[in-house]
Amino acid sequence: MPIRTVLISGASVAGPALAYWLRRYGYAVTVVERAPALRPGGQAIDFTGRTQFTVLERMGIRTDIEQRRTGTTDIRFVDDNGTRLAELTGEFTGGDVEILRGDLAKVMYDHTAATCEYRFGDSISALTETDDGVLVEFENGPERTFDLVFGADGIHSRVRKLAFGPEHEFVEHRGWYYCVAGANPWSAIAHGERERAIAYGYNTPGRLAVSGGSKAQQLYMFAAPELDYARDDQAALRRIVTDAYSDAGWEVPRMLRELAEFDDIYLDSLSRVTMRDGYTRGRVALVGDSAYGSTLNGFGTGFALVGAYVIAGELARAEGDHTVAFARYDAIMRGYTKIAGNSDAGRFLAPKTALGIRVRNWFLHSWAFRLMQKYAERAREDIELLDYPALVTGSHTS
Repeated sequence: MPIRTVLISGASVAGPALAYWLRRYGYAVTVVERAPALRPGGQAIDFTGRTQFTVLERMGIRTDIEQRRTGTTDIRFVDDNGTRLAELTGEFTGGDVEILRGDLAKVMYDHTAATCEYRFGDSISALTETDDGVLVEFENGPERTFDLVFGADGIHSRVRKLAFGPEHEFVEHRGWYYCVAGANPWSAIAHGERERAIAYGYNTPGRLAVSGGSKAQQLYMFAAPELDYARDDQAALRRIVTDAYSDAGWEVPRMLRELAEFDDIYLDSLSRVTMRDGYTRGRVALVGDSAYGSTLNGFGTGFALVGAYVIAGELARAEGDHTVAFARYDAIMRGYTKIAGNSDAGRFLAPKTALGIRVRNWFLHSWAFRLMQKYAERAREDIELLDYPALVTGSHTS
């Protein structure tokens, strides 16, 4: 197969994973990332099940991830006096192995940086498809032409906006926002034993505040209509959270005082991406949250990893014919990601009524919750994962 040039937008999870596989199959890969460098820390993300671990093993990064895994965190729901009401186990919230997003990005970057071009501090400003490629204009660099372009740039994807249409056509606000503050840099390498931690969660109707644990020092989730704010304006993010919790009890006043000191606050809506006409258009394809994201549904990282593996493998299997490969990718991932539409983290974690909170607490100790867990476990394995590296002969292994 002749060398073909590809551009990937996004250097978090899906982007570097896709870069790894495309380079292995002989493509010349460029990754563009808006941030000036890899983002350290960040919220914890997880991997679960045979399918996801098979991809990690084929990438050769499972051991690296195991070495950097965080501890397991149970969320203990309490009342105003700190009395235990219910508990959500770390096995449910953290999967089989959990790692800080920044640590995962660094692992995958280290496995691709020597063979792929990374351009930090830049982003795509325009895409123009021609008969034999995609002309890409950048905000901070000269235009270039690539054979294929991939959007791996999250729920608020710039590539999706440029190639498919405005965000409101594909992204549904689910009625809640969440905020992660003081992302915990704790890791197995720095602290030796991976201990089990307890985070404490406090609910009032439509609100959840979580303090402690190995994921982050604080987590907030609250019901709200769509808000107008700049996601990189840290002062605005503090004001939004403070206003939403200004009358809350328990330890929330103390948490809000601490919030003023954090310089790594992340706030976003609970949203779901729905691409009714497929994840590809012409020479452009979406991978990960930009294609099938559903915030905090417990599947996003796994979907990103598997999606990158599948689309790269299908391109190699089709000997670079993107029309064939993209159609196969659309069909495979549409079936695999269908469970994302059934998830509603806001309704589950921050019910809007006092009755809803009581029912949730009962549900966590019921047979119905165990049944839901089994359903989720089966859904994670609901894909025929082809061994693409074995199917493709002569692929690069560097």
